Amino acid sequence: MKQISVVTKKRIEMIDVTAEINSTLKRLGIVRGVCYLFVPHTTSGITINENADPAVKQDILDALERIAPANTGYHHKEGNADAHIKSSMTGVTLSVFVENSRLVLGTWQSVFFCEFDGPRTRSLLLEVTPV
Repeated sequence: MKQISVVTKKRIEMIDVTAEINSTLKRLGIVRGVCYLFVPHTTSGITINENADPAVKQDILDALERIAPANTGYHHKEGNADAHIKSSMTGVTLSVFVENSRLVLGTWQSVFFCEFDGPRTRSLLLEVTPV
């Protein structure tokens, strides 16, 4: 298992981690397999979506904020209940095929680390099963 450090700068943001994952795959000599990604945090997540237009990331974050707005009378008193809900909605795991030491993604797709309670230094865990 390999750990990738992700430094977030805002309370809520989506960070494209595709290049870092591909670099890690190449450095480890992984040519082909299935890449399992896991975010070991309860207030962040991971997703695949469009990377061409930055407005897509903002639209996703805006929609999540409408669904689970910050500080609206939650029972959880730490002030980050919305982050827990958003993490549950995006999920904390992905499985992506690997070919030629790169994630197999569509033309406009990237892997995004989703921060919902930053800024923080986070971990993204990566494991590959060769095929």
